[in-house]
Amino acid sequence: MLFHDPLPTLDNAELDYFPDWLDRDTADTWFEALLAQTPWQQPELFIHGRYHRTPRLTAWYGEPGARYRYSGRLHEPLSWTPLLAEIRQRVEHQVGQPLNAVLLNYYRDGQDSMGWHNDAEPELGRDPLIASLSLGGCRRFDLRRVGSTRIEYSLTLAHASLLVMRGPTQHHWQHQVAKTRQACAPRLNLTFRLIRFPL
Repeated sequence: MLFHDPLPTLDNAELDYFPDWLDRDTADTWFEALLAQTPWQQPELFIHGRYHRTPRLTAWYGEPGARYRYSGRLHEPLSWTPLLAEIRQRVEHQVGQPLNAVLLNYYRDGQDSMGWHNDAEPELGRDPLIASLSLGGCRRFDLRRVGSTRIEYSLTLAHASLLVMRGPTQHHWQHQVAKTRQACAPRLNLTFRLIRFPL
């Protein structure tokens, strides 16, 4: 049986956190397989007049035509692997809606990170659902209101956990996985979404 961790009530946000969404043996197997099988990339981003390497490794998978623009780049999807198709099916069953793409992020250590952002791109439509599966090392996930610099809430995303963000969350809140000097085991994060209006 799955239990929810108590989450605070945040205005204009709908969050669900399942800390033990997967059994540990399955989570361990998925982690090792995805780490080995994924053709990881580290694209360059053009920010403030300079090119910077993305501070993590990434891969984008999805249905044909599920193109997605984020961090100033247009990403063409790789074809679903049997494992990713299986994971997608399980996540879809949990959230109760179809999902046609997933972004994989590989955080190799505490210096790999994801800066402040919200997933509100036009191709996701109004009130998008983002389902975030964490495998491997724990990392802190921060939330702040759009237009604010103060962290309002932090959550430790654990191995085998699933975080679901839906409703107006992406329009009113930003999130990040910050760098840390603490020792961190490698972590994989799979963020599933529905591309409603492909580019």
